[in-house]
Amino acid sequence: MKKVMTLMITLALLFTMAACSNQNASQSEDPSSSAPQSSEPTSESSQAPFETPSSEPEDSAAKALVVYFSWSGNTESVANEIVAQTGADVFEITPATPYTDDYDALLDIAQEEKQNDARPAISGSIENLDQYDVVYVGFPNWWGDMPMILYSFFDAYDLSGKTVAPFVTSGGSGFSGSINTMKTLEPDATIADGLSLGSSQAANPGSAVTEWLSGLGLSE
Repeated sequence: MKKVMTLMITLALLFTMAACSNQNASQSEDPSSSAPQSSEPTSESSQAPFETPSSEPEDSAAKALVVYFSWSGNTESVANEIVAQTGADVFEITPATPYTDDYDALLDIAQEEKQNDARPAISGSIENLDQYDVVYVGFPNWWGDMPMILYSFFDAYDLSGKTVAPFVTSGGSGFSGSINTMKTLEPDATIADGLSLGSSQAANPGSAVTEWLSGLGLSE
């Protein structure tokens, strides 16, 4: 009887040990059971990493200013066309003491100012001139020269390092010697090729301004 009991206990122990061995073998074959679990996303996560948006590229076009003096409105017409085509800022040279509306009297005043090398005062001023790379400067031809109030402008402002693009309206005399005068007054500026228009052209300057600006290549 004792032998039978011993045999049964031995068989039971052998069965139990075999079952445990089979269970351990089953666990070791499951790859997922040994993979570490982490609360952090892995490098292969499908979620795209956050990227800071790049800053917008700065506008590379030159920043421009149109400066002009006009008595009859001809030069103003050209200046407005340049502003319309380039988007430039604008500053009108306005005399602190207005000129007469009488043409014959104006001729005498202009001649007297030229003979006296006068510097008529300008009403208002340009703020932050340093921000401009290109300055379009326009005026009528008075007695074969710039009006003396243009000399006041060049005396007041240093255009060194800038490109100066002149334009003039006249009865046919064009710039006369004013381009060379500008080079003397602003020796450290680049004086570009100028635009000269007669009175009839100044009334409708669109095509002439377009062609001139295209040749300068300053607004690209």
